[in-house]
Amino acid sequence: MSDNRIASGRIESAARIQTYAEFWPFYLREHARPVTRAWHYLGTSIGLACLVTAIATGNLYWLLGGLVSGYGPAWVGHFFFEKNKPASFRYPLWSFVSDFRMYFAFLGGSLGRELAKAGVAAPATDAAAARQ
Repeated sequence: MSDNRIASGRIESAARIQTYAEFWPFYLREHARPVTRAWHYLGTSIGLACLVTAIATGNLYWLLGGLVSGYGPAWVGHFFFEKNKPASFRYPLWSFVSDFRMYFAFLGGSLGRELAKAGVAAPATDAAAARQ
């Protein structure tokens, strides 16, 4: 019996990733579709707003709201668009860190290079997609 599984159209080893340097490209490949990343950006933005609100008001319930609003949209992206299991199920801390890394790389304009290094192809343009 093989210990490989098919995820997002790729075969991924069931072996546990040992270092963050190995995890980061895996994380990006698990977020190959721009719509999945958009759902992450939405959740992260709302989560950060909740964190700021918690600090400003002293009401710690906003932190719970931040977690729910941060993970909820991200999981929508995975389950309905990327069609894979969120990496946070298996690597919660690295996934949490990588979500912010991806978010700030997107805002800073370096995400495209990171995706290319991880082997994530740039999305087809609408005209190219229509021809296929």
